[in-house]
Amino acid sequence: MTSSPYLTALQRDGFVVIPSLLSPDEIAPLRDAATKATTLTRSGKWPFFRTVPKQFPPWPDVVPPASEGGIWGVQHLLHPAMPGRSEFAQLYFSDKVLRIVEELLEVGTTTTGQEEEEGGGEEMLVMELLNLLVAPETKDFELRWHRDGISETATSDEELQLLHTNSPNGRQFHAQYNIALCPDTSLIAVPGSHRRARTDAERNADPYEPNLTGQRVVKLEPGDVVFYDSNILHRGAYQHKPEGGPETRLTLHGSVGLKSQDGKVRATAVLQHGVGQWIDREEAALHAGERAERMRRNLIAMGRGDDVGYALQG
Repeated sequence: MTSSPYLTALQRDGFVVIPSLLSPDEIAPLRDAATKATTLTRSGKWPFFRTVPKQFPPWPDVVPPASEGGIWGVQHLLHPAMPGRSEFAQLYFSDKVLRIVEELLEVGTTTTGQEEEEGGGEEMLVMELLNLLVAPETKDFELRWHRDGISETATSDEELQLLHTNSPNGRQFHAQYNIALCPDTSLIAVPGSHRRARTDAERNADPYEPNLTGQRVVKLEPGDVVFYDSNILHRGAYQHKPEGGPETRLTLHGSVGLKSQDGKVRATAVLQHGVGQWIDREEAALHAGERAERMRRNLIAMGRGDDVGYALQG
């Protein structure tokens, strides 16, 4: 028996589903906060969002009308002006999430001398992103097959080199996850594809191919979480919400980084979303414990994101 079952599954398959990470009592306040954040954003009162039909940043400044699909994501749940920020921060910095992150990144915190006496230490984790994925309005929306941070135009040799750069010896520089607050079957991935170049069939397939050989639909119930390697070949398929009905998809989409590891790659992936523009404000203090503040300071050290560019386009 391995002492790191989640890491073993992640390295083998490229993703690992952990059922019932959250209890019903934990889901309820998060679902309430997520619903309010979504309603606020749909009404044009929250300025950070992902819009249909765009897949990658930069995002438009105006929410498209519901007749065009509206939004499919709410950005920056840890922003100081976000209602419900406290509930989101408690989850993001919770021991139950960070313990899994530490296993997947094969790291913990280290302490030395004076720092240990002061109850601190060198924090190896970096606060990155916590966003919300939601159902579009009036029309379904799909993301094309992709790997995060590797262009679809890359040759096989370029893919292999980038896979090694992004995850040397199979080790990730960050842990990325989806936590479902409603039933969710939106993530579709090809197990094992995070360790190889695309096959000819994958390379030549339609960008929205609904039945790619070997694909698996990742099924999550409320409270389940999937951690997945950002190098895996994956896409999303989002069904629209019923007009006037309740939210049918509320999935927390987060990432936690590893300090001092390939900073340029992570700076682009994280700061392209604009988090660097507000994270160093005085009012951005998280009030979620000393570890949260150490992780926030690690993010501040990455910079504001000026001229980092975008990992993918479209």
